[in-house]
Amino acid sequence: MTRTLFITGASSGIGAETARQAVAGGWNVALMARSREKLTALAGELGDAALAVPGDVTRMDDLDECVGRAVDRFGGLDAAFANAGRGMSRPGTEDGDLDDIRGMIDLNVTALVQTARATLPELRKTQGTLVLTGSGAGRRHIAGSIYGATKWFVHGYAGNMAEEMREWGGRCCVVAPGMVDTPFFADGAPDKLQPQDVAAAIMQMIDAPPRANIREIFLMPQD
Repeated sequence: MTRTLFITGASSGIGAETARQAVAGGWNVALMARSREKLTALAGELGDAALAVPGDVTRMDDLDECVGRAVDRFGGLDAAFANAGRGMSRPGTEDGDLDDIRGMIDLNVTALVQTARATLPELRKTQGTLVLTGSGAGRRHIAGSIYGATKWFVHGYAGNMAEEMREWGGRCCVVAPGMVDTPFFADGAPDKLQPQDVAAAIMQMIDAPPRANIREIFLMPQD
């Protein structure tokens, strides 16, 4: 039976590459992001195993609708990847724009919890896996980094959810990459990790046998 993975932040970078590797590995994928055009193009590339479900993860109604469409199309969810997130245009507590700070926290923290809230009822049915995108920035202190603090939340939440989900046979995992060459960095990061490196780690977590919960994979560039 083909399994199904729900991905937020799926239109580019790590999310898009995870979708490609999942389909190559025999999974169906439901792709959520705000960019309808990019999602449609990616779903067209991936074929019948992919469903584009455009929406805004900061809106609970959008998440519920997108999860519902995925379940209607594929029959259920076996894994979810809460990947949507962003940084700030001007980092720092004193220099950062307050609206920018609020928007980042809403996406990196609140929307991540909302993604778990929307997908958990389906994951419980399949004893499925929830994967969260953390960061190397969430494993060390960086001077004044509010972005890093949001990723500390992700790591703590992942551990708490792993304890909750194991009660019914589910798993929660966090992938924590260092700098990755994605649109997240305006000038790119070609000498750093590539999206396919992170996607391979995610596939390892969701393909692991039910007896094994790979709670965290921490990737850093070798150079």
